[in-house]
Amino acid sequence: MKALVLLANGFEEVEGLTQVDFLRRGGIEVTAASIHDDKRVVGAHGIAVEADELLSRVNADEYGIVILPGGLDGMLNLGGSQAVVSLIKKFNEAKKWVAAICASPSVLGDNGLVEGKNCTCYPGFEDRMKGGKTCTDEVVVDGNIITSRGPATSIAFALKMIEVLKDKATAVEVGKDTLYIK
Repeated sequence: MKALVLLANGFEEVEGLTQVDFLRRGGIEVTAASIHDDKRVVGAHGIAVEADELLSRVNADEYGIVILPGGLDGMLNLGGSQAVVSLIKKFNEAKKWVAAICASPSVLGDNGLVEGKNCTCYPGFEDRMKGGKTCTDEVVVDGNIITSRGPATSIAFALKMIEVLKDKATAVEVGKDTLYIK
C-alpha cells in the first residue's frame, strides 16, 4: 500500500518527516507531496524540505492512506486547501485510511470525518473535533481514521500506521531497529 504525506508551509517538521522516514523503513512506498505550487516547503521551525511531488500532479487513486502532519500554520494551510479537503473526503468515503496528528485532526473534525468516532488531537483543539469523542491517548484508530496528539507521539503514530498498513511484526521491527522499542 502506498502512503501520501501532505506537506504544507508551516508543517511540524518532526511530525511530517518522521512519517515519511518510518513508513519507508517499514517497506511502505511514500510520496511526500507539497500542497503548494512549489516542491520546496518550509516547516514551522524554518526547516526547508523538498517534497517528492506536487499534490496537483499526484494520482491519489494509487494511495491507500493520506497523512496530515500538524503545526498550526501547516494545519491552517491544509484546512484552507480545497484540494486537501476534497481529497480527505474522497478517501473517507472510499473507507481508505485518513491519518492526522497534532492540530491537523481538527481539519478532519471541521469536515465531519470524526463524527461518532474516538479520536485525539493536540490539547486545545478538542472543540474542533465536531461529533468526535476525544481522549488523551497517544494514537487512536477508529474505523479508517487514525489520529495522534503531537510531536512527541510522532513515532507511535508512524508505528501504528505501519501496523495497520502492513503488520504488527514490521512495526515492532522498525520500533526495535530505531531503539524506540526495547
